[in-house]
Amino acid sequence: MTFELCHPLQARSQFKSRSTANNVSIMVPVPSDADSPKFKTSTGSAKWVPEKSAVQWNIKSFPGGKEYVMRAHFGLPSVEGDELEAKRPITVDFEIPYFTVSGIQVELFKNTVKFSFFLINTL
Repeated sequence: MTFELCHPLQARSQFKSRSTANNVSIMVPVPSDADSPKFKTSTGSAKWVPEKSAVQWNIKSFPGGKEYVMRAHFGLPSVEGDELEAKRPITVDFEIPYFTVSGIQVELFKNTVKFSFFLINTL
């Protein structure tokens, strides 16, 4: 018996629409025993990084006020896992041009990521 992990991820930019984040990279951890990755993205590209047990979602240009979705599907040989593995952080790297030159500073980074996992039992 195998299981399938369906992992939808929603990314929303909550800065002014006249600004754009470039080279956005979102690293999402998944269970270390996950296999058979499949991805669908509304923009950008997603790839499996097995040495980090993570999915990397790259978005070249992310305008302010926009929202994008990525769905990842994995096979899981079991549903048991290590407690510590489930608590690995999501990392987000991005650049917003001219913010440091203009004197604007990022004082708060609010993480509003909500997880939802779906396990599908297959024979």
